Amino acid sequence: MTAGRERAPTAPPEGTVRDWIDRRANETPHAISHVFTDNAPSLTYSDLRQGARLVASRLRQAGLTRGESVATFLNNRRSAVLSVFGILYGGFRATPINLAAGSDTHGFALRHSGTRLAVVGDELRAVFDRAECGDIPVHGAAQLTEWVPEPHSVEPGAPPAPEDDALLMYTSGTTGRPKGVLHTHASLLAGGWTTAMAHRLLPSDRALCVLPHFHINGLCVTWIAPLVSGGTVIVCPRFSVRQFWQDCTSHGATWFSVVPTIISRLLHHDEAPDAKARASIRFGRSASSALPPEVHQTFEDRFGIPIIETMGLTETAAQILSNPLPPNERRIGSPGIAIGNEITILDGDGMCLPPDTPGEIAARGPNVMRGYLSDADATRAAITTEGWLRTGDLGYIDKDGFVYVTGRIKELIIKGGENIAPREIDDALYAHADVVEAAAFAQPCKDYGQRVEAAVRVRDSSSVTEDELIRLCRRRIGGFRSPDRVHFVDEMPKGPSGKIQRIRLSARFERQSGSPGTSDRTR
Repeated sequence: MTAGRERAPTAPPEGTVRDWIDRRANETPHAISHVFTDNAPSLTYSDLRQGARLVASRLRQAGLTRGESVATFLNNRRSAVLSVFGILYGGFRATPINLAAGSDTHGFALRHSGTRLAVVGDELRAVFDRAECGDIPVHGAAQLTEWVPEPHSVEPGAPPAPEDDALLMYTSGTTGRPKGVLHTHASLLAGGWTTAMAHRLLPSDRALCVLPHFHINGLCVTWIAPLVSGGTVIVCPRFSVRQFWQDCTSHGATWFSVVPTIISRLLHHDEAPDAKARASIRFGRSASSALPPEVHQTFEDRFGIPIIETMGLTETAAQILSNPLPPNERRIGSPGIAIGNEITILDGDGMCLPPDTPGEIAARGPNVMRGYLSDADATRAAITTEGWLRTGDLGYIDKDGFVYVTGRIKELIIKGGENIAPREIDDALYAHADVVEAAAFAQPCKDYGQRVEAAVRVRDSSSVTEDELIRLCRRRIGGFRSPDRVHFVDEMPKGPSGKIQRIRLSARFERQSGSPGTSDRTR
């Protein structure tokens, strides 16, 4: 193939992240690797390698050895790109810290990971200090990545091996202490490769990245996949509903990866893509949680941009399922089919089930994690002896290979002995045009053990009442599954990817008193 038309490899990439940075810098040194919407200078692939080598060399000079953890407290900026890729280039273990978590979680991650050095953005030094790990040396990100004439040649050290640790990323920890997910260079690259394969990414593609790199979607999907395919990343400091379409137009985005809450916010905002953006964008990608069918269809009808629903986990370096690109068949309501890995449904004994039989979704492939750091029991519980990773999601596979997710095992509402998946309540609520975000959750009940409640965020001008939404749910899913209460909120609690955290809603409203069925708004 001619330059610019080369597709991502058709087999899992060999080598390491360092190998692929070198390959891109050697083959297309002047191609743009990263563009920054905060007006920072763009990076070519040659610049990326030069910056990564410099960071690796400086970390080595600081006394770090291969495989040791380097924590990062960084927003999506030019210094973050150079720092993360420099850590990987030098064979150190990148440990991005979730900035949306609290200081206790930060402190736990720093101690548990055995962090030897932290790279901290100037604006985040107070956040790092609150973690109270004062014995960890700190390097400012701007100073670490700044290019100045070096007194000696830059020496990044011996290259890592594919089986060496590359990434240590902590789960959200909504049901307990976060777990440290370990990815090797091989599995990290495979995670980017599954995305590049599913979406047929080319060097001419430009990915708009609005998700934080300390979440697996932001890192693997929009940073690693373009490295594998030779494309460009448009790096935004954060998601802005007002800037989103403008950034797409200004920088020529051809695709973007977001989460359902962002899709809903774009849909319910006055801003819309102009003709240039509509012509440039091949698809949008939704991941991290289920996309309500009503929101999916309405978005496509309004904006004319196809949304590809996918599914992935931190433990699988992001994607395990994806719908095919148009004009191939997509199934609204399904995160798609396996591309680059295998998917099965397991029963309670770990046996594979036939099509259309519900059970636990499991994945197997080159993108599956090595395990959880310092937690052999959790690793054994997650990965079967046959290599299947238990996702914790319930669902089934139809005869055509499309997977349907019915809920999370830990989020099931058990009312009177019957399992109720929160997603079906969410979907019913999203059927109302004024509902921007919705999430159902369980609350204790002396009669049924648990009852159904939900929280919604609606348009500012909306006059919809709690009674209206409950009646809507009863028409669509029946009275037993419908919420007894619907709470109106100004903001939903979310994790770093934008996924709504039901457990925090449940804890919040368990403390509030009031009888079911009232129509007042809880603000």
